[in-house]
Amino acid sequence: MKRERSDTTRVLLRYIGPHRGRVALLALFLLLSMGLPLAGPQILRVFIDTALDAGEMEVLIRLALLYLAIGLVAEVIAVVTTYMAEQVGWTATNDLRSDLTEHALGLDVAYHNSHTPGEMIERIDGDVSALSNFFSVFVLYILGSAIFGLGILVLVAREHLGVGAVLAAFAAVSVSVMHRLRRIAVPASTAQREASAELFGFLEERLSGTDDIRSLGAGHHVMRGFARANRLLHRRLVHSEKVGVLIWTASTVLFGVSIAMTLALGGWLFARGQATPGTIFMLFQYVMMLDQPIMNIASQMREFQKAGAGLNRIGDLLAERPTIVDGSAPLPDGALSVELDGVTFAYADDDVTVLDDVSLRVSPGEVVGVLGRTGSGKTTLTRLLLRLYDVGQGSVRVGGHDMRELSLDDLRRRVGVVTQDVQLFQGSVRDNLTLFDGSITDEAIVDALRTLGLGAWLEGLPDGLDTELASQGGGLSAGQAQLLAFARVFLRDPGLVILDEASSRLDPATEAMIESAVDRLLVGRTAVIVAHRLATLGRADTIVVMEHGRVLEHGPRAELASDPGSRFARLLRTGIEEVLA
Repeated sequence: MKRERSDTTRVLLRYIGPHRGRVALLALFLLLSMGLPLAGPQILRVFIDTALDAGEMEVLIRLALLYLAIGLVAEVIAVVTTYMAEQVGWTATNDLRSDLTEHALGLDVAYHNSHTPGEMIERIDGDVSALSNFFSVFVLYILGSAIFGLGILVLVAREHLGVGAVLAAFAAVSVSVMHRLRRIAVPASTAQREASAELFGFLEERLSGTDDIRSLGAGHHVMRGFARANRLLHRRLVHSEKVGVLIWTASTVLFGVSIAMTLALGGWLFARGQATPGTIFMLFQYVMMLDQPIMNIASQMREFQKAGAGLNRIGDLLAERPTIVDGSAPLPDGALSVELDGVTFAYADDDVTVLDDVSLRVSPGEVVGVLGRTGSGKTTLTRLLLRLYDVGQGSVRVGGHDMRELSLDDLRRRVGVVTQDVQLFQGSVRDNLTLFDGSITDEAIVDALRTLGLGAWLEGLPDGLDTELASQGGGLSAGQAQLLAFARVFLRDPGLVILDEASSRLDPATEAMIESAVDRLLVGRTAVIVAHRLATLGRADTIVVMEHGRVLEHGPRAELASDPGSRFARLLRTGIEEVLA
């Protein structure tokens, strides 16, 4: 898997950029919501000094009404600002979540083999959810609080430069302390998110294997593993929370120091006759108001550490690049030819050569049966025909084109696969057969099911094609699930069909049901059939026998069967199931 460095700032701007109009409007409302309260202490100073000087009641009433009006308008604007911030945050992160999902689906099989589904879910949902809070809350309170705090310092400095300088120094120290603590907090939060992803991955794997765990009596082993993962998450969560509390405590201490300094300076100015009671109260109010941005920054730093960790992990995922690079050449219509020239292949995480100098030619419309023991390379051969991996040496050609030149969408649309493991989703029968492709008509679906002998089954469903299937095919027999997999291939009308031991788990009666359907499916199409069972090879034109990643024997089925010295003939005499088991 190739990797590129990801600039997390670029990731952030990429998803905020399309909303720059709303962000600009949000900034305007933010300035208003933060700026209006700054007038409050000024009004209170005039009110106090006027009252102490026995001023007119009418003036005091007007000042009180003005104070209330400013407060009301500020609250309304604050509500609108919060709504707009949440809207921008959720819209941006929904776009990010969608792109992450599409990006993850496009990564190599090797990547997904090394990362559990639970971990991917935590990255796409958990990390992005934390980032949504960052967009909506952090931008609102951190940026707004910074502007608000700056406004307070400017107004205090206008009143008395010395007091303004003291408060500015206090604010600078506070920001510096917060920044240093954040550098400690982000790694702690990253470790917590990683532990959470590991726990999700553990749960997903164990829950999917519930039947095996129960039948083997391994429940207590699973619980021990769960306890270990939980303890790891707990330790990292506690550490992350301790760092968050440290940030909060530091801000509280700094705020207490600022109040003490202001009271001391105010008393000193009053004693020297340089400030009226109203002015001192105004300065005290501004210091109290300065608590709001500092506390907001402190509380949101905890959200920022989560967002920073999530953004780093999201950047890491987006930096992953598949080694399977999409081509542009289309495949021809009709049956597809297959050519393998000197193909040598080994999986990236294993030094063992799985295919060793394999060469093979399959003509359009030809049916090839592939035999071999477990580990001989049969399934790897089919994976290469789907281009789930690229070959290390040699070349694979389908429809006359090198696979690296082909469009991946076109390749996987024109190559149909049925394996012994059928993946069914929680959804309707229609969605499971079309894989959510709305362009396939109900008439085509019904025709495919009837062809496969599932007409009576379909008629017995309570809601027909709208009947909901349980996840993993709950409620269906293995044979019914396999027949639904065949129906999927029917509906795609591929030029190359790969049957990878597709009937190995079926009983003879169910296997007999699909024989005629398979014959119809293979008419006018090229087929590669990987099989252990003799009945499956009856329709093969040619036979390929593999062992240890090499082709030991290749030729017409009838010719090999009639040659007493051929390996295929010996398998027929001995029994394929016994020799290849």
